[in-house]
Amino acid sequence: MTEADPARYGKALRLTVLLGESDQHHHRPVYAEIVHRAHAAGLAGASVFRGIEGFGASSMVHTTRLLSLSEDLPVAVVLVDEADRIRAFLPELEDLTGGSPVLLDEVQTVRLPGRGAPRESGGAGA
Repeated sequence: MTEADPARYGKALRLTVLLGESDQHHHRPVYAEIVHRAHAAGLAGASVFRGIEGFGASSMVHTTRLLSLSEDLPVAVVLVDEADRIRAFLPELEDLTGGSPVLLDEVQTVRLPGRGAPRESGGAGA
């Protein structure tokens, strides 16, 4: 696989929303609401990552350690798609984020062969 193969490489925009696990919107976790709105909007994909420790604007450290009873662990919702589709989705977040950080990063995507797909010869592991 070389960078000379343009079909494998592309540009995208990554949207990351940093939340607390206990953040709610109409009795539903905000992270779940974002994922469902992204799915309904037809975005390429969404993932939610639960942190094991962190702090935000309150400066209170939340952790999963046994002696801690934290129920508001950090959560990152990550969406990746074409830049215009991500930017068009941003208004969907206005009533959900409540001042939480929303990050946009330009990223490069790489399409790797899936399971059962023929591998190129001559590379590592071939």
